[in-house]
Amino acid sequence: MGKQKKARKYATMKRMLSLRDERLKEKDRLKPKKKEKKDPSALKEREVPQHPSCLFFQYNTQLGPPYYILVDTNFINFSIKAKLDLVQSMMDCLYAKCIPCITDCVMAEIEKLGQKYRVALRIAKDPRFERLPCSHRGTYADDCLVQRVTQHKCYIVATVDRDLKRRIRKIPGVPIMYISNHRYNIERMPDDYGAPRL
Repeated sequence: MGKQKKARKYATMKRMLSLRDERLKEKDRLKPKKKEKKDPSALKEREVPQHPSCLFFQYNTQLGPPYYILVDTNFINFSIKAKLDLVQSMMDCLYAKCIPCITDCVMAEIEKLGQKYRVALRIAKDPRFERLPCSHRGTYADDCLVQRVTQHKCYIVATVDRDLKRRIRKIPGVPIMYISNHRYNIERMPDDYGAPRL
């Protein structure tokens, strides 16, 4: 009869003493954690995000002409495909003065797209567009736009991206501009924003 093969044990470690073991000296031993009893009569503190003061229910009081419109990368590309002039079409949609705004992240995203999208880059560098600097790390434009709109509710977001639209719909009081049937449309914009105050 041959010698029986013994299976090797993989990833075996030396047995170590637990830090709570009685064989260890008192000073080396880990002390058991004492559970702090919570006082039931004490006031409970809860962190609640502060509700923006510019909203009257869903009505955003900060929105009004001239409208500041945050433009996404794909919105510029789809506008070129639909042969729409950005500023003029925005004014036709809202019947008021519009100032398109471009963040550094969106600009970086357009530059990364390369030579194929040089027309979009030329449009983005238009002097009529307001340039917004970004202080955060990375150049992911969607997160940048959502973060900016959450902080300052004075913007309309222009995008064709479904995921970004879905994220912005969760933020109250922020209208979305999109392209359909070769023209710009606006979503979640109450009728009486442009109406004169009595």
